Amino acid sequence: MRNFAFDAATTVKEAAAAATLACEAMLTPDGGAGAPETTIVKAGGIDLLDLMKEGLVAPGKVTSLSGLADLAKIEPQRDGGLRIGALVTLARLAADETVRKLYPALADAVADSASPEIRNAATLGGNLLQRPRCWYFRAAEFRCLRKGGGHCFAMTGENQHHAIFDNRFCAIVHPSTSATALIALGAEVELVDEDGATRRLALEDFFIGPDKDVQRENDLRPHEILTVVLLPGAAGLKTAHLKLAQKQSFDWPLVDVAVALDLGPDGVCRKATIVLGAVAPTPRRARAAEAALAGKPVDAQSAAAAGRAALEGATPLAKNAYKALMLETLVRRAVLQAASG
Repeated sequence: MRNFAFDAATTVKEAAAAATLACEAMLTPDGGAGAPETTIVKAGGIDLLDLMKEGLVAPGKVTSLSGLADLAKIEPQRDGGLRIGALVTLARLAADETVRKLYPALADAVADSASPEIRNAATLGGNLLQRPRCWYFRAAEFRCLRKGGGHCFAMTGENQHHAIFDNRFCAIVHPSTSATALIALGAEVELVDEDGATRRLALEDFFIGPDKDVQRENDLRPHEILTVVLLPGAAGLKTAHLKLAQKQSFDWPLVDVAVALDLGPDGVCRKATIVLGAVAPTPRRARAAEAALAGKPVDAQSAAAAGRAALEGATPLAKNAYKALMLETLVRRAVLQAASG
């Protein structure tokens, strides 16, 4: 790694002013970008350290957000929801009594992320903003589309862990498990710029697919940082999150699913939200699966129908068709688990 300067932001506006977009900080094959004037802000720094060790970024300065105490709070809201600061660690989020009571799918998702050591350092904001874990993207030797090259090597290469949906341009999968649960819960994010102006949008709309911009994963603007995740009230909502991985601890999911159900007193589904993770470049709403449950009792038959419908639009690559089978099963199980409470 190159030498770099280090400082700590004292205000959100100061942090936003220093922030460089992740795609603009990437090194080029000739060592360009990452110049001395490039500053990257860090929260827990888990992904940033990986990118620096992998030779993908080399900032002239790293600015820490750790002194921004207001961004490390979990606060109840009048509508029964929660305001979660971007600096809240995954470990604290998973252990929070209110989160576990009102949003068990989120608590389960973050509790299963990475290792205990990483969960105690990694933040919710950093988890949502981490860069893809595709091995071609992470290898400095491969000049892939996401790094300004002209080819997605995963299309005909080692793609067993890659996307089975929306993979025409770039076959990455979104790396954040917490995002899968948060979108199912209707989360929003707040973004603040260097002038202190706040922008709010649905987390589902925050993520950007490669068909829109192949070098970015989210809608962060220059000199803007993610400060808060907002969760609406969840009274009466039944939720579940399940994942499958090669190892059931300290491993990235091969497939994960989050489900949120609004059931009537007769058990009929008034509304379903089903989000698929680790199968597309962004967390994917399974709208056909949601429609398969709407207006029906949630039972083994309707859950199985939702599982089949979740595969609508899938285009597996040569080595990852197994994910479709996993996904169908996991959607069925998650729907039944959510309905059972």
